Amino acid sequence: MRRLITCVGECLIDFMPLAEGQHSLGYGVDFRMYAGGSIFNVAVALARLEQPTAFACKVADDYFGQYLRTYMQREQIDTRFLVEAPGTRTTLAFVAEQDGHPTFSFYGEGAADALLMANEIPEALYTETRILHFGSISLLRGSTPQAVLHILERLRGKALLSFDPNLRPNLVQDEQAYRELLRRAFSLADIVKCSDADMEWIYPGLGNEEALAELLRQGPALVVITRGGHGVLAARIGGPVVRVPVFPVEIADTVGAGDSFCAGLLARLSELGIDERGRLESLTPEQLSQVLCFASGVSALNCTRPGANPPQRAEVEAFLRKA
Repeated sequence: MRRLITCVGECLIDFMPLAEGQHSLGYGVDFRMYAGGSIFNVAVALARLEQPTAFACKVADDYFGQYLRTYMQREQIDTRFLVEAPGTRTTLAFVAEQDGHPTFSFYGEGAADALLMANEIPEALYTETRILHFGSISLLRGSTPQAVLHILERLRGKALLSFDPNLRPNLVQDEQAYRELLRRAFSLADIVKCSDADMEWIYPGLGNEEALAELLRQGPALVVITRGGHGVLAARIGGPVVRVPVFPVEIADTVGAGDSFCAGLLARLSELGIDERGRLESLTPEQLSQVLCFASGVSALNCTRPGANPPQRAEVEAFLRKA
């Protein structure tokens, strides 16, 4: 029975700066630990939106790995697809802010979430997943990128495949190989969500609408571009461009905003029964606009508190009623 929305990718520890811990040079020196990682954030947000959610990853048995597993269980995320990696360590990321945007420093060479192998993936993932979400830094390191591609190839045509590249260009070591991997992922995915910054790196010199059209030609049935305060652009194959504005909120920070958006997008599509490519291709502009509005509401609420802290379902519904 295919019922799960499965997220496959990185789970790590984010260290967020505390505003009160400032060095005389103006740099933050005190940090607080949070469970994190783009794909992990999407899983948490989906669970809080009351979707049956599973997470697939290789997890260390160190202190941080044990914390991550416990955190998932507390959030009611299905952990059956986790693979334990004794003797390894967990990826750590330090988050700071420069010029109003979050910056990330990753420490993850040889970390567990980069070491997933295709033959370690439980068979139940393939039989129980109806929507799969992947992307971000899990496609940059170790054996995990090839394991993810293996999953995509097995699930193509059997589950809806959602991809958020969530690019970190400073972590790319072989740009040509990475661009080739992105092209492969675009050709396999049914849904691609990118930020405008992602699009600028993928298609330098193209405007957002040109880039959207070009990406649709690569294979996805639906492409969504988030543009921060400038709203969202989206189009399905053969359909018009749909534009949705952002919700005005007081912003605490934007960490996890795109991840919360992805979760809102997938949750609303799931609730509409759109869990296969044919139904996605038949999505009307009105339905697409409603889906994007829901996703934008989830993202907006995440931005009202520090760190990646997606809202509960009841919060989203109350927020949208007042909007």
